Amino acid sequence: MNILDKIIAHKYVEVKLRKSVLPIEQLEHLPLFERETISLAKRLRESYTGIIAEHKRRSPSKSIINTSLTIFDVAKGYEEAGVCGMSVLTDAKYFGGSLDDLLTARASCNLPLLRKEFIIDEYQLLAAKAFGADVVLLIAAVLTQKEIKHFSEFAKALGLEVLLEVHNEEEIEKSIMPSLDMLGVNNRNLKTFDVSIHTSKLLAPKIPNDFVKVSESGISSVDAIRELQPFGYKGFLIGENFMETDNPGKSARQFIKELNR
Repeated sequence: MNILDKIIAHKYVEVKLRKSVLPIEQLEHLPLFERETISLAKRLRESYTGIIAEHKRRSPSKSIINTSLTIFDVAKGYEEAGVCGMSVLTDAKYFGGSLDDLLTARASCNLPLLRKEFIIDEYQLLAAKAFGADVVLLIAAVLTQKEIKHFSEFAKALGLEVLLEVHNEEEIEKSIMPSLDMLGVNNRNLKTFDVSIHTSKLLAPKIPNDFVKVSESGISSVDAIRELQPFGYKGFLIGENFMETDNPGKSARQFIKELNR
């Protein structure tokens, strides 16, 4: 069993437990559930830099990345740096995140927030809305075409945008549908955790221009973004490169300043 299979197996157990602790009826009555969401896709289309900065404490591939910072400070720093949006890891077991992180980020900034999670149940979409997310991630590698359609349409009905993550041409072919807003190419192989931005270059022509193209993982330099922009990418999800520093907001600000030169 590879790491992705382990994560998904645990996710089914986790979601079942969460449903018993915080039922859907309660989620729907939380104050943020009726909040009007902010469009990340629009911000990416209108931006030259297109940075989606991530809050990530740890990962299966790198173990501890940064556990010393408060998400309040990270969110404020990212907003002041001028990023287009913020990704918040909410998986606890493998990434050290939580829904409380999402809630704190929402209280700390006015950025579009992406709930970075392994979605396998409608409940997680409802929780994303209730805890302040604007965008949800769907991962083609763990969902059938029918599930992608169902979850993306369900998310849109809640007022959430959808970023669909793919790793190869086969996943793109099964995933193209009007209920998606952004299509992200993950440069990290989720089974081996090897990383190469060549994956984004290879798959770019396969993605219709109707979708905002996002490149994810392994982007650690301004040169990498400049390499990918001619391939039509408008969004660049960067986590470890900022989170590995003492001040992610400052690192993001310097990165964006250099990119704008």
